[in-house]
Amino acid sequence: MTPSGKSCFFKDLQACIAFITILPAGKKPVYSPLGMIRFFPLVGLIIGALLVVTDFLASKAWAPPVAALADLMFLVAVTGAFHLDGLGDTADGIFSHRGRERALEIMKDSRIGMMGLVTVVLGLAAKFAGIWSVKISCSPVQTMAIFFLVPSFSRASMIFGIKYLDYGRKDKGTGKDLFTRPLNAKDFYLCLIPLGFSLFLGYRGLILISGFALGCFTILKFYKRKMNCITGDMLGAMTEVMEAGLFMAAGMNIIF
Repeated sequence: MTPSGKSCFFKDLQACIAFITILPAGKKPVYSPLGMIRFFPLVGLIIGALLVVTDFLASKAWAPPVAALADLMFLVAVTGAFHLDGLGDTADGIFSHRGRERALEIMKDSRIGMMGLVTVVLGLAAKFAGIWSVKISCSPVQTMAIFFLVPSFSRASMIFGIKYLDYGRKDKGTGKDLFTRPLNAKDFYLCLIPLGFSLFLGYRGLILISGFALGCFTILKFYKRKMNCITGDMLGAMTEVMEAGLFMAAGMNIIF
């Protein structure tokens, strides 16, 4: 990698950290919407590593239910509830039973409706249950690996959303800049990191991989049928649903 290539690499990484987390990303990171897309899985790994530390410290002080709640609070805080906001807005729009354009207008409303509130509460409950299940069903090493990988897989799903669905808004929205060019293989190569680590997790790793593939397919198929497009809010919702679903899948009691 050339010096300029290294500089671009780290600038794009800083931009991604600043965009989807509240973590420090250096002085005045440059907004780089197209450059930062490939780093979604890598920033997910950073979040996952911090989640492992959070869980380790919380587990020293509290029983699994309280530690699981601390883990959940960390995941909400580290993103500034950015993806949760998208989940609530998406639920309000998609489940409004209105046409596409009206649903998109509803998503832009900063006020949360009943469907959004219910969906956020259920999403947080599912994630809490999944985290708790992982803690009591898996070995300590498996738990650390799952906590490390799930945030990466869930954020990698956004790349597939950008790749396979068109942006839905005519005017400028939060995610519009991510859709200004078609994605290529270079935008996906960092997805190989969580995939590779999962291969060392045995059958729970296979659950993560298959859950990721099935989750991406199902959510994008649902978006295609309901809206025939995607937005920044819907990308955030996809991340939240994938994260909760993967924790629940990884925590299943399966006996071979």
